[in-house]
Amino acid sequence: MSRLTVHHLRISQSERIVWLCEELGLDYDLRLYTRREDNRLAPDEYKALHPMGIAPVIEDGDLVLGESGAIVEYIAAKYGRGQLTPSPDHADYPDHLFWFHFANATFMTNGMMAIAAQQAGAKEMPPFVADRTRKGWEMVEARLGQADYFGGSDLTTADIMMGFQLTTSRAFNNKSIGDMPNLQAYLKRIGERPAYQSAMAKAEPGMPPKLD
Repeated sequence: MSRLTVHHLRISQSERIVWLCEELGLDYDLRLYTRREDNRLAPDEYKALHPMGIAPVIEDGDLVLGESGAIVEYIAAKYGRGQLTPSPDHADYPDHLFWFHFANATFMTNGMMAIAAQQAGAKEMPPFVADRTRKGWEMVEARLGQADYFGGSDLTTADIMMGFQLTTSRAFNNKSIGDMPNLQAYLKRIGERPAYQSAMAKAEPGMPPKLD
């Protein structure tokens, strides 16, 4: 049987894959890569893993797969035994599906547009980016006032996908969540999960999870 290998670039969204594997209790290999000191990007050995040259990347036998959403769906379908993904006839399924895709298609894209504007020398965030970013965070706080998890009553892969932007990613932009009590309560619940604790200890040794 093929053995799953997770290639994790430190301080990147590939932490999602480590968390997923820990939640599912999988037997997997984890390889850590440190960002370059000169530009904070992935080292050449990581870029060589996949044509896009970005995190995350997994290997499973002869398969090399990139893209967070694809990897999460692949692992959940192949190894998840029905865990962390509600069935299509479950009442939580539409919300789970929305937040699973919102994570990268909109929420993380907003953040990347803001970073791109800053690197291009913009003194202020473009109005449409600022508006989309504000709405995204408002939706997060509202959702977590309606349900314990993004996917509904239980943790799903939607939470795995959303987690990075709500935690580690804030180290890049110093985003405060002091005015978001629902998100604070949610991150407290996430931080108490043994699988999350184990994942972050393995993925980011020596770095406390950014949960407040």
